[in-house]
Amino acid sequence: MNSRSARTWLAAPDLFTADGVLAYPFAPPGHPAELRGREAIRAFFAQMGRSRELFAMEGVEAQAWQTDDPEVVVTEITHHGRSSITGAPYRFTALGVIRVRGGEIVRYDDYMDPIALARLLGRTRELATALRTP
Repeated sequence: MNSRSARTWLAAPDLFTADGVLAYPFAPPGHPAELRGREAIRAFFAQMGRSRELFAMEGVEAQAWQTDDPEVVVTEITHHGRSSITGAPYRFTALGVIRVRGGEIVRYDDYMDPIALARLLGRTRELATALRTP
């Protein structure tokens, strides 16, 4: 991931309202299911710095669709590059349902694939262990 992309992730919390919510309905083990408030989101992205070094992002493709609700947009975001863990190329796609009000994100539901994420980060055993644990 280049430094410009890293700065973009660190700036993402500024897009949220002060009490905005970032939710991960399919959160993998060790990942929060929900972050409440711009500062909580900022803290989460700030501590992710090392995790982002586990892959080299080479590009991003995004599509967005409007809905019947003027505050809601649905997105499909795919980034691709190379996993620093496996050395293999990757493509990672997530869907987002984003509610925007007054130009700021009120809620962002990020539907990422926990299996694809585990493969990307070389953590499939951790995921399998978590699935076996009641």
